[in-house]
Amino acid sequence: MKSIVKVCLIWAALSPASAGAADLIVAAAPEPQPVAESGWTFSVTPYFWAAGLSGELSQFNLPVVDVDASFSDIFDNLDFAAMLIGEARNGPYSLFGDLIYVKLGASSDTPLGIAADSADVDASTFAGLVGAGYSVLEGPTGRLDVVGGVRVWSVDTDISFSGGILDGQTRSDGATWVDGLVGVRGNYAFTPNFYATGWGLVGAGGADIDWDLMAGIGYNINETFSATLGYRALGVDYSEDGFLFDVVQQGPIAGLTIRF
Repeated sequence: MKSIVKVCLIWAALSPASAGAADLIVAAAPEPQPVAESGWTFSVTPYFWAAGLSGELSQFNLPVVDVDASFSDIFDNLDFAAMLIGEARNGPYSLFGDLIYVKLGASSDTPLGIAADSADVDASTFAGLVGAGYSVLEGPTGRLDVVGGVRVWSVDTDISFSGGILDGQTRSDGATWVDGLVGVRGNYAFTPNFYATGWGLVGAGGADIDWDLMAGIGYNINETFSATLGYRALGVDYSEDGFLFDVVQQGPIAGLTIRF
């Protein structure tokens, strides 16, 4: 009898019905879930922006100087440049900054050519942006942040006139002001390696208008480094007490992001 019971037990264990029950038990066991990242992550991006300069400059109510130095002439006009973007992120929240210092020199014509025939312009521009953002769209392939921030401008110009009444005269002037900006920043991954990134900001304050657009394509080299190529245009229109700085800076941009 005991032998018959043993045989029945063995047969029951090997039967398809029992196998199905075992499968249900295994399926009922919860699968381990990936641990969500928490805490702050940081990145810095030193970059080079081959920005040309076009627009109008003036100081002390002297004749307006039209400037048109394209980015193709950047190495002829650029004296010095230093640029850096930084970001700290915790979940949907982010803090970011963008520092730009550019010193350009260019030769330009005066609009009427009466007070002077032409002018040599040296413009030193510092723009420092700090802001915060919140992700309104976020998924495995990218995110879209709504952002707000302030940009501090400090501009100094030296204008040397040639010809006309002001021949041989050099004037220096400058201004510092603050603008508030709002906009969006985002990225989208096409593949684990290639992604699109960009931002759009607009605002005013000391300036009548201050705007900033960038679009680029990036490549993740590894978990720490990624490279980006794109195009950026930044415009500002400021005038106060005879000082005019109404310009657009635009050109190709290239950066290397370091994450830690």
